[in-house]
Amino acid sequence: MNHPDRDPIDEIVTFSSMGLDFVDFTMEPPCASSWRIDAKAIRKCLDDHGMSAVGHTAFYLPLASAFDGLRSAAVDELKRCMDQFAVIGAPWMNIHPDPRAPFHARRFVMSRNIESIRELIDHGRDLGVRVMVENIPAGFNRAADLSMLLDPIPELGLHLDIGHCNLDVEENSTGEILERYGNRLAHLHLHDNNGGHADLHLPLGVGVIDVKKELGFVKRAGYDGTITLEVFAPDKHFLQYSRDRLKEFWDAA
Repeated sequence: MNHPDRDPIDEIVTFSSMGLDFVDFTMEPPCASSWRIDAKAIRKCLDDHGMSAVGHTAFYLPLASAFDGLRSAAVDELKRCMDQFAVIGAPWMNIHPDPRAPFHARRFVMSRNIESIRELIDHGRDLGVRVMVENIPAGFNRAADLSMLLDPIPELGLHLDIGHCNLDVEENSTGEILERYGNRLAHLHLHDNNGGHADLHLPLGVGVIDVKKELGFVKRAGYDGTITLEVFAPDKHFLQYSRDRLKEFWDAA
């Protein structure tokens, strides 16, 4: 995943030099926003390096806001992202469900998320960009939670973050989510943490996640697509290390 405060072209070149296959392009400020990037130049850079892309968006957009103008503005921004992802050539764009609408019941939060997601799916249909929802610790981290979005919207894909599956739960929820929605799996995020509440994005093997076990659930679901190493460390060697460990864990799972 590119760092949103760095030049995206430089990031792509760096990832290519590390032997990585694709870029999980996060389109958000300050340096990778929908209004700042040169999508055609990014597409050319990807093509020149034989790489593909998956679309990622900001986690903090108010898709369930009780203020109509705020919700609409958030959806409009994601539509602009989708337009750019179509140029870049990303077939999927993720969204993070919005867990909060203060003083409103959960059914309201769900209905606003569904309304926003349906608008985005409609916008992306002619562009050839599909929408997938990422599980997050704040109320969207179990199969039952995600069912409230996935069941009423059959076109919505699942973007499973295995690191998130280990947060604010008694047991990692990867298995239970994939048991129910493995056939909807469109993309994976993988990183490590120590459980609890802190989303640390550690290199693989540094935290407490049994990566081999969780990848076993992924393989049993029949998935063999893209996996983003969402490892946030200043030293890129930790990303390379996680790449090598992922290969080991995948083969052993």
